[in-house]
Amino acid sequence: MLSGMHPHDGPLTRLRRSHEQAVLEQLRKYGPLSRAELGTRSGLSRTTLYDIVAGLVTSGAVVAGTPYVEARKRGRPVEKLSLNPAAGEAVGIDFARRAVHVAAVNLAHEVVGSASEGHAGDLSWPERVDIAVRLLDSLTTGAPGESGAGGSGRAQAVHLGALRAIGVGVVGPTSDPGSESAHAQGIDGLPDLLRKRFGVPVLLDNNTRLAALAEAVWGAAADSGDVLYLRLSHGVGGGLVVGGALHRGRHGLSGEFGHITVDPAGERCECGKTGCLETLASLDAVLRRYRAAGGRADSPARFLDAATAADPPALEVLARVGGEVGEVLAAVCHAVGPGVIVVGGELAQAGNALLEPVEQALRQHLMPLARLHVDVRRATLGEAGSALGGIALVLHETPLLTHYPQPVSEENA
Repeated sequence: MLSGMHPHDGPLTRLRRSHEQAVLEQLRKYGPLSRAELGTRSGLSRTTLYDIVAGLVTSGAVVAGTPYVEARKRGRPVEKLSLNPAAGEAVGIDFARRAVHVAAVNLAHEVVGSASEGHAGDLSWPERVDIAVRLLDSLTTGAPGESGAGGSGRAQAVHLGALRAIGVGVVGPTSDPGSESAHAQGIDGLPDLLRKRFGVPVLLDNNTRLAALAEAVWGAAADSGDVLYLRLSHGVGGGLVVGGALHRGRHGLSGEFGHITVDPAGERCECGKTGCLETLASLDAVLRRYRAAGGRADSPARFLDAATAADPPALEVLARVGGEVGEVLAAVCHAVGPGVIVVGGELAQAGNALLEPVEQALRQHLMPLARLHVDVRRATLGEAGSALGGIALVLHETPLLTHYPQPVSEENA
């Protein structure tokens, strides 16, 4: 039992507890770390750190192991420390426009499993929650599904009894439950609905922002704490991770890159403005532009097939879209200065036919110094990205170790 670790509550005990909390916080946020990495992140001296780690390993809060990594030429493999995987699990749910995606991760940052199911766009929230519950039930039995952050296979069993929190992604801006905007989106009752079904805290955010966080934690930008993510799908949106933290903006309006004006004389957007990037680079818009250029594909999937086959109209449209996207990204880069740009969504499956024009436009529109510090990458997490982002939100922002002694308040100090 982790509780009862500190029978006395003197100054030295409180100091030790704060050191333990610092170590646990780093492992909760970043997953397995070596002692050297922990020392750098926590700021503790080597002697103090080793003493604290030894106590946490003895108590069972932390486990040590040597992960399978690339062969080392000399020396012993570096031992990694992580939170005890049996201490609990976090679940992420992505309520996309026409599908529900779920994923589960234990406290050692190991992805236990993921699963998805499509549905009609007008499905009610209780029915969507039913789908999420059914998908999670399939993971509890180890039913076939996606395992790991990007691969597929047989999922491990999820133990919902060990659940500590749920991170949830939804389409569109998010704000406080009960607010006017939440009511307009129909999501004001969703957190309560989920809490009643699962009996744990619920964190809710925009699903595209959560995909950005997931790519920064597990995906294409796992080596960078400053990430600009753009999703090109049925809608166009994005997210910013700054200093390893998700940036929401006031009223949850950060990352609406799809509503940056590209052509003031262009088509009217759903947001009420004209010429937004979404009117040019969403899947439906790209398909319309392709057919206007003489293309014959009648679905986004067939358009992507045409691009893979180097169909000239498809490549021409992607070149124009990539240029427009790159121009918008350059403007955002000048404002926030990311180290990595990740492009995701179905349209990113076009690969270099899209990404090369994006990079060309970036080089053209970025100031020379900035060109040296921006790296464009394709997203790697696929449709499970937003659900994994919900888990990252939980791991980064909620105290999951509910059996661990809480920090002493100033009142009791």
